[in-house]
Amino acid sequence: MMDHHRSATALLAAPAAGTMRAARRGVLVALTCYLVLLMAIPSSLVVGPLGAAGAPAGVFAVFLLCWYLMARLQPAVPVDTGRQPVRVVAVIFGCAMVASYISANRTTLTTLAQNGSDRGLILLAGWLGVVLLAADGIERADHLAALLRRVVIGATAMSALAVVEFVTGQNLTKYIVIPGLSVHQAMTDLLNLDGLFRSDSTAAQPLELTAVLLMCLPIAIHQARFAGPELRMRRWLQVALIGAALPMTVSRTSILGLAVIVLVLFPTWTRRDRNRGILVLLGGTALCWLADPRIVSSFGGLFSNVGSDTSISSRTSAYSSAAPFIGQHPWLGRGFQTFYPQTYFFVDNQYLTSLIETGVLGVLALVALFATGWFTARSARRLVTDSKSRDLLQSLAASVAAGAVSFATFDALSFVIAPGLVFLLLGCVGAAWRLARSDSLPEASVRALC
Repeated sequence: MMDHHRSATALLAAPAAGTMRAARRGVLVALTCYLVLLMAIPSSLVVGPLGAAGAPAGVFAVFLLCWYLMARLQPAVPVDTGRQPVRVVAVIFGCAMVASYISANRTTLTTLAQNGSDRGLILLAGWLGVVLLAADGIERADHLAALLRRVVIGATAMSALAVVEFVTGQNLTKYIVIPGLSVHQAMTDLLNLDGLFRSDSTAAQPLELTAVLLMCLPIAIHQARFAGPELRMRRWLQVALIGAALPMTVSRTSILGLAVIVLVLFPTWTRRDRNRGILVLLGGTALCWLADPRIVSSFGGLFSNVGSDTSISSRTSAYSSAAPFIGQHPWLGRGFQTFYPQTYFFVDNQYLTSLIETGVLGVLALVALFATGWFTARSARRLVTDSKSRDLLQSLAASVAAGAVSFATFDALSFVIAPGLVFLLLGCVGAAWRLARSDSLPEASVRALC
C-alpha cells in the first residue's frame, strides 16, 4: 500500500516538475521575444488602432505584466517573492506615475493631454512587466547569461544597420513593411551634420540609438573578455561593430557615455587590460579619422563650439522656460506623457521633462531607479569572488550608469527602445543580485563562454 502511494505521488510530482522547468524556460523565451520586438522592429511601426501606444514591444510588455501578476497568484509558476530592491524601486516608480495620473485628471484635460496621459499608463504597465518578470522570474544563471548574449546580438544587428545607413546616407528602415503594423510617424531622411549622415537604425533618432549602444557596450566587452578561444573573435567583432556605430550617430552623448563607461570599468581591470583599452580607444579614433576625417573634426566642433551651439542653447533655455510649468504642479506634475515639445518647447532632458510631467516625486523616483540599479549591481559584486562574475556585475553597473547619463541628453521616456532596454537591464541587475546572494551567479560566467 505504501509503495502504491509513493508511486502515485511520483506520478503527480513528475508533471509538476516538468511544468516548473517549462515555466522557467518560458520566462527566458518571453523576454527574448520582447527583445526581438523591441530592437528589430522600427520605432515608427505600431499596431494601428493603438496609435503611439501600439509599439509591438510595448503591447507584448503589457502581456508580460499580466503574466507576472498571475504568477504571483499561482504558486505553480515560479517567480521569486523574497527580498528584491529592484522590485521595490520599480513599484515606487509606478506609484509615482499613477499618483501623477490621478492628480492630472482632477481637472479637465485637453483631448491631446488626456490621450497622452492614458498612453503613459500603458507604457508604464509594460515597463513594470519587463523589469518585474526579469528581476523575479529569471531563476537560473545560464538563462541570465543567454538573455544578455541576446541583448548584445540585438545591439550588434542595430549597429550593422547603422553602419550601412552612414555609408549609404539612406534611412533603410522606411523600406521595412510588416503586415498588421502601420506607420505612426512617417520616417524622414537621415539627419545631416557637417555633411555627415547621422545613423538611427531602428531607433527613432540618433540620440536614442546612442543610448541603446552605450548601454549594451559594457556587456559586449565583458562577454568578449571572458569568451572561449572558439568564440573570442566573434565576441570582439560584436564589440568592434557597436563601437564603430557610436561615432556614426555624431552626438556628444556617445563621447560622454564612453567616458562614463571607461571611468566605471577601467579601475576594476588589470593594468594590462587598461593599457589595451587605452590603445583600443586611440586606435579607434585613428581609424575614424582614416575612414572620414570629418568624423573626428565634427566631434571637435561639437565640444569646441558649445557656447554658440544652438542645441546647447535650446537645452539651457529650457530650464527657464520650464520654471512656470514646474511651479504650477511642483510635487506631482502636470501628468506623465502630457508635455508635448511640439506644442510647448523642446527640453531634450528626461530629468527636466519628468520634473514638468511628474513633479519632484516623479523625478526622484526616476533617479532612484538608476541609483538602485547601480548600488544593487555593486553590492552583488561584493558577494561574489570569481573574476568573471565580478566583471559581469561591474559591466551591468556601467550599463546602468550609461543609461542614466543618456537620459540627461534627450526625452528618453518618450521613445520606445531606450526606456524598454533600461527596464530590461534593471531587471537583469535584480536577477543577478538574487543569484549572487544564492551563490549561483558564477554559473553565468561559465555559460557565457559558450
